[in-house]
Amino acid sequence: MDRNMGIRENVNNGKVSAGTWKKLLKYCKKYHIVIALAVLFSAAGSALTIAGPDKLSEITDTISEGLVPDEEKLEEISVAVGDNTSANMELIVAELTENMASVIPEDITINNSTITYEEQIVTMQALSEAATETGEGSYEIIDELPESVQAAIYTDIVIDDVTITAEDQKEMIGILSDVDENDSEAALNAIDLLPESVYSLIKPSVDIEKVVSIALLLVCLYGAGAILSLLQGFIMATVTQVVSKNLRNDISQKINKLPMGYYHHNSTGDVLSRVTNDVDTIGTSLNMSVGTLVSAITLFIGSLIMMLITNVTMTITGVLATIIGFVLMIVIMGRSQKYFTRQQKHLGALNGHIEEIYSGHTVVKAYNGEKKAADEFGRLNENLRQSGFRAQALSGLMMPLMSFIGNFGYVAVCIVGAALALNGKISFGVIVSFMMYIRFFTQPLSQIAQATQALQSAGAASSRVFEFLEAEEMEDESNKTEVVKKAEGNVTFSHIKFGYEPGKTIIKDFSAEVKAGQKIAIVGPTGAGKSTLVNLLMRFYEIDDGEILIDGVSTAKMKREDVHSLFCMVLQDTWLFEGTVQENLIYCSENTSEEKMKAACRAVGLDHFISTLPNGYDTVLDDQVNLSQGQKQQLTIARAMIADKPILILDEATSSIDTRTEQKIQQAMDELMKNRTSFVIAHRLSTIKNSDLILVIKDGDIIERGTHDELMEQAGFYAELYNSQFEQAS
Repeated sequence: MDRNMGIRENVNNGKVSAGTWKKLLKYCKKYHIVIALAVLFSAAGSALTIAGPDKLSEITDTISEGLVPDEEKLEEISVAVGDNTSANMELIVAELTENMASVIPEDITINNSTITYEEQIVTMQALSEAATETGEGSYEIIDELPESVQAAIYTDIVIDDVTITAEDQKEMIGILSDVDENDSEAALNAIDLLPESVYSLIKPSVDIEKVVSIALLLVCLYGAGAILSLLQGFIMATVTQVVSKNLRNDISQKINKLPMGYYHHNSTGDVLSRVTNDVDTIGTSLNMSVGTLVSAITLFIGSLIMMLITNVTMTITGVLATIIGFVLMIVIMGRSQKYFTRQQKHLGALNGHIEEIYSGHTVVKAYNGEKKAADEFGRLNENLRQSGFRAQALSGLMMPLMSFIGNFGYVAVCIVGAALALNGKISFGVIVSFMMYIRFFTQPLSQIAQATQALQSAGAASSRVFEFLEAEEMEDESNKTEVVKKAEGNVTFSHIKFGYEPGKTIIKDFSAEVKAGQKIAIVGPTGAGKSTLVNLLMRFYEIDDGEILIDGVSTAKMKREDVHSLFCMVLQDTWLFEGTVQENLIYCSENTSEEKMKAACRAVGLDHFISTLPNGYDTVLDDQVNLSQGQKQQLTIARAMIADKPILILDEATSSIDTRTEQKIQQAMDELMKNRTSFVIAHRLSTIKNSDLILVIKDGDIIERGTHDELMEQAGFYAELYNSQFEQAS
């Protein structure tokens, strides 16, 4: 059966249901408060960033205002001079009128200036003529009046502690009266010619104190934002790593709770891919996406609000220029989701194939299967390439697309802002702030797209991880209390029926009685059900009907670990882990003495070989230590001898050992099997001639039973098998 079939059948399902996200959120419920705090930090950091452009606009306006003369102050000075001259003129006219109406007119003094009677007559005549001609007075008329009268009209004034003398006032009026109001350049040049007392009040001057205070505030805002972003990153990195660790732990525990049938239908590589690739994808994607998504959304909404507050016209321009980005982003996300899911599934399928080919590379080479393996690898690799390319190609469109939209909006805002500034509707600082706001408005689009892609990957990986975690487990046996108090080794098979798949029965009606201490050999053709019988005895699988009793206690009423504690096994497939020789020998056998360990190794003929290793029993078994298949088998046999359990199972235990070594091990195993119930599965019938009982199985049923001699006398199926082996040997 193709172990990757389930993967290939489901690989086209590209949907990640909302239920997957609910499961992930529920799984992270212990960290919801911490995650919410990280989200708050991210939002607060982004909000502080949004406040920056407004303050930057204020700095810009302050500097801009300081680079040109103070027209408002000039207007204030002009009004002050006009008010002063008008007031003096009214005073002079009143004094002159009163003096000339008196019986004996005389010289008078006004504002410390003495005006003679003759000058009074000239002044009144000039003012009367001017009023008749123009209806109003002007500075030109003042220039035609006597010097004494002008001295009385132009008096010193004080503005902002600066004294503007009469001469400076006359000079200022003379300069400004010659300027064309529509000629901006001429007006600026005229300002440079003003008297020092006037120019000192209106000359360009940047308010450095205000600029520094705003700049310090900006530093504090950006610094606080950076600290909050760092805290958010630290919290999310911690949480995602803890969640990834917990997922790996749960998967590891789940592996031990799944029935053997699960691994019959799923490849080891696919399971490993879920533990490594999928869990790493979840952690990495969540770490990258949550903070980025919150920050981007905050920037997007916050910048939109600030733009509306600042200027509605420019806001509409920016939104219209970038709205197309939303539409394209939604379309791309919708199409790329299924490819992210396929990518994860294809990766699992490829890992499964690599694991199978690597573990069986000797067989592949022996049968010249390199081309077939390479073709299959190429097919799976191409599937992964296609799904990965489509996912990454679609997601890769986001950055250049968002960059173009952002630049387009930037240009549009600059053009509209310049037009509004020329019309005097906004200041230059508003344009500067909007240039930043439009960046904050468009930049989140690409960040949201990236975060969404990361979440898509996390969703696809989560779907596979939770599919594994939710797989049907073995029955909970916490309520089972039956145990074998004193194990003797009596085993009863009563009408056993079993099939790996519903409707396909392998063992149809198997019954047998095994007494304590007997050596039971199970023989039969391939596929007869020999190893299946042992799997049922160990409760690796649950029987469909019937029961198995050990010393009168049904294995179905015992906990699996209690059943396993009664057995030690030596399988055809050896299993050694990276560790010392001693650690492999005493695996899960506590308080084993060194002498017992060495005695077992001597019994299987392995002690001499171990003594030749660099560090003896402390030699680490890794890629640097090459053991033959036979030596590995000897190690596993010694391990079973050290375990010293009441029931022994040997499943083709000597299949990888040469005949001479087999004879030596057989003697040690015969000694080991004394007073122990032993089940021996062997194809080489010469190794089980001394068995107390031989069960011959064919098509799931016992067709013959008895000792070797009894079965040979029957001249039945067993005798035929036995004789055929010697005929082949001869």
